[in-house]
Amino acid sequence: MKPWALLYPGDRAMRDRTDPRESRFLPLFEALRTAGIDAVPAIYHDDFADEVETQLMQVAGVQVWCNPIEGGRRRDRLDALLRRVADAGVFVSSHPEAVLRLGTKDVLLATRDLPFGSDAHRIDSPAQLANELPARLDAGARVLKQQRGHSGIGVWRVKWADGGRDQLRIRHAQRGSVEERVGMDGLLARLRAYFDPAADGHLIDQPWQPQMVEGMTRAYLVGDRVGGFGHQAVNALFPASGNGSAPEPGPRLYFDADEPRFQPLRQHLEGGWIAMLREAVSLAPEQLPLLWDCDFLPGSEGKPAVLCEINVSSVSPYPPSCNPLLVDAIRAHLASA
Repeated sequence: MKPWALLYPGDRAMRDRTDPRESRFLPLFEALRTAGIDAVPAIYHDDFADEVETQLMQVAGVQVWCNPIEGGRRRDRLDALLRRVADAGVFVSSHPEAVLRLGTKDVLLATRDLPFGSDAHRIDSPAQLANELPARLDAGARVLKQQRGHSGIGVWRVKWADGGRDQLRIRHAQRGSVEERVGMDGLLARLRAYFDPAADGHLIDQPWQPQMVEGMTRAYLVGDRVGGFGHQAVNALFPASGNGSAPEPGPRLYFDADEPRFQPLRQHLEGGWIAMLREAVSLAPEQLPLLWDCDFLPGSEGKPAVLCEINVSSVSPYPPSCNPLLVDAIRAHLASA
């Protein structure tokens, strides 16, 4: 039986050592080997991408962890590599197509009319932003999100300052950012880089959810099943007192899939929301990632919960309760190969 690869970023020395103990995924390596599955590291860097591609052509499948933007590099070369590997018959999760359809902020636009959606809009240029944003700000604060990113990079909360249209109060979600007061020109100057046409750059404009102070719930999914939950007080965009930083986020706490307080969300997801989401982005059931997660804020105006984003590119850490489901899913793929 061919091995199963776990791909994650590293340098030349890490690849040469090929030691699972150096990775965040040692528990999964051990769970797979306990189940009789040969799991091998596939340490990735653009500098030795050809070498990784040769390795992946010899495995049955690969589970990928790699951020969309890492150290100033994008995933373009890796995604092209993974498409070729998949075309050769290797199972790839998450396939770049699944990442594009689920793991970018465009999913907020695709799901805006679903029970967990919100009033999301696509913005393709600074001129469009300047033209459309003021009217939406009149109804309340908005959150502008670059199409692809992580760790709060490229996510901005924007609202009118002092009830007028001369100044804006803006805050970047990246940790350590402080609230600023700028005019529309100042906002456009900060966001212009997100419209890079070479990278299909655009923003998604979503309503600010004031209930976020109650915390964000992350549902960890293995295919179409809930494998566990995370919960965190996420305050990066919450208005600070005075001109200081936002309150520090609380720790993310992890729970297995049976945690009582999250059962309503689990029932929504497994009872129809995952299928609705998959259909909205035109993914077949077998194209769902082996490991992914959905971030939800507490609902308002009759909604049980509001989708904030979906993570597909690099879901880690995750609750240990996901590993048995991952092992079962990988075993099933090997049996059908």
